[in-house]
Amino acid sequence: MLSKTKLLAYLLTSIWAYFGGFLLWGILGETLLNDHFGSASGVMRDMPDHFHLALGCIILAVTFTAIYSKWSQGKHSISNGASFGILIGILMGFGSGMIDFSTSNLLTFSGFIINALIYIVYYIIMGALAGMVYGKSK
Repeated sequence: MLSKTKLLAYLLTSIWAYFGGFLLWGILGETLLNDHFGSASGVMRDMPDHFHLALGCIILAVTFTAIYSKWSQGKHSISNGASFGILIGILMGFGSGMIDFSTSNLLTFSGFIINALIYIVYYIIMGALAGMVYGKSK
């Protein structure tokens, strides 16, 4: 069932997914990661494909929010959402990031660590937003 709360959570986390990604990786991460790229060249596009980027952010946010709502078992709060975000950030940042580091030349080890920490911040904020929306609906 699609409630107003779910729609609002999907919308807010989708907006964060798109603009937060730009803020964290496009502005902050670019500065922090500049000296930590591996030997792979020509991998990144000069200009992202914004349609597919936005679509991916919506898919990510809706899936994240749906899993959070099941995981939290009705105990919604900003801190509960942030806790879920930490888990997903570790999964994506360190788990998937370590696999990427071991199979590609995209980032140095230091770059992988910086990128993983950015992932954790990204998902903490996304979780806090989802927890806030669901918590307010009680």
